[in-house]
Amino acid sequence: MSLPARLSRSRQARFALFYGAMYIGFGAYLPYMPVWFEGRGLSAEQIGMAAAAGMIGRLIAAPLGAIWADRAARRRDAILGFTLLTLAAFLAHIPATDPDAILLLAFLAGASVTGIIPLIDAFAMGQARTKHFEFGPPRAVGSATFVVGNLGGGALVSAFGGEAALVWIIAGCALAVLAALLLPPGRRMPESAGRPGPKARDLRLVLGAGLPLAFAASALIQGAHGFYYAFSAVAWRGQGIPAAAVGALWSTGVIAEIVFLTFVGRFFRGWSPAGLIALGGTVSVLRWCLLALAPPLALLFPLQILHAGSFAATCLGFLRYASAAVPGRLAATVQVINSALSGGIVLALATLASGYAYAAFGAGGFAVMALPAAAGALCAVALLQRRAT
Repeated sequence: MSLPARLSRSRQARFALFYGAMYIGFGAYLPYMPVWFEGRGLSAEQIGMAAAAGMIGRLIAAPLGAIWADRAARRRDAILGFTLLTLAAFLAHIPATDPDAILLLAFLAGASVTGIIPLIDAFAMGQARTKHFEFGPPRAVGSATFVVGNLGGGALVSAFGGEAALVWIIAGCALAVLAALLLPPGRRMPESAGRPGPKARDLRLVLGAGLPLAFAASALIQGAHGFYYAFSAVAWRGQGIPAAAVGALWSTGVIAEIVFLTFVGRFFRGWSPAGLIALGGTVSVLRWCLLALAPPLALLFPLQILHAGSFAATCLGFLRYASAAVPGRLAATVQVINSALSGGIVLALATLASGYAYAAFGAGGFAVMALPAAAGALCAVALLQRRAT
């Protein structure tokens, strides 16, 4: 194997290690943090507020992280900083009992943990493009360890209650800090001299090439996961499904995501990025309508396979679209804008609404999420038509 090939594989392995470390904690955070909130005495509405608080925090943290990552001498520094903040925020949850204090901590923890994702995705995608390795396998490692977090966290919650989820999350955060130290530095190339008006030109790039439509489509489809993230574990446990089975359900969705990411190059190579986003939106509408019927456990497992469409197809479609539409120096900025919309504003509003939807309709609240998903699919279709003209 040539030296460039060995270096490329080494970079790919280091990104895979970080994705694996980060998502093993994230795999318990998403489904079981609401169970922890419930165990600390929060109502359904307060759980929705706590889950939304972290997403709102992302609106502040993510742009700051993007500025840091795009201007820092080493892109790794921003990711390491966010992982340290995440560890500290979750450690602070241990003594918290007051609902207002929990809401504040949820804001801080959610801001830091979700702030990492657009930074590492943009960094990994840029390195994959310039250093000639595939982005899919490292991201698939993260999906695989997310499954471990689902199953391991679910087993602990079944045995010891919601408090065990926090212990697992903290351990995962500590591993992510160690893995961040091993990432490539990602030294920023100096800007060429004499380039006029970079801010105006950069703004035109971000707002042009159909990106506003892509932002809207991604935000609406990904934001429609709000009820799933905040209340699936609570709703399914309310149906008598044990926590370990909830973990298996989440894992089924993520395994479907892994299969999609691993084989997407072979089976979807001819699809346009906008086409992938439209596919994600269509599958999302179907998924939430079916889950609203509160099907039995045996049917929930095959329905979870739809996660490959509602999440993975949408995510990959936007990543491909953005990577082709803007230069590498703006990659983190574009990803953070997308994150602030899809994982911030829209997801926070959907999650806040989900608290009231669950209080009113129980599992039927899943159907409310079909509305933003359908709107996102229409935006993706409009993007397809724009690119065709």
